[in-house]
Amino acid sequence: MTTTPAKATDARNLVSLAVGDRLKESRMRAKISQLTLASEAHIARQFISEIERGVANPSVVVLANICHVLGMTLAEFFSELDISLPPQEDEPRRANAAQPKVKPPGSRLR
Repeated sequence: MTTTPAKATDARNLVSLAVGDRLKESRMRAKISQLTLASEAHIARQFISEIERGVANPSVVVLANICHVLGMTLAEFFSELDISLPPQEDEPRRANAAQPKVKPPGSRLR
């Protein structure tokens, strides 16, 4: 799997860079190496590096695991991030792939 560096000019990457900066700052404040953090959070050290550089976007569950190791909550992690991202007009709208369940014949469900 190859990753490309984030460019600060891309609005989406501004969020990734802000999350990465916050992670690195929190990790350094806790005096934990990337290797220790990765090991205790059960993820690869390379992934920690990619998050910190704004190249990778971790899931909320991965961030929660990282925050646990750093001794903080997700709320504390995001509290110092003052960035928002408006929807991009040129991006295709994500479709809802969920399909409603079909009522079985004779069902009393409305």
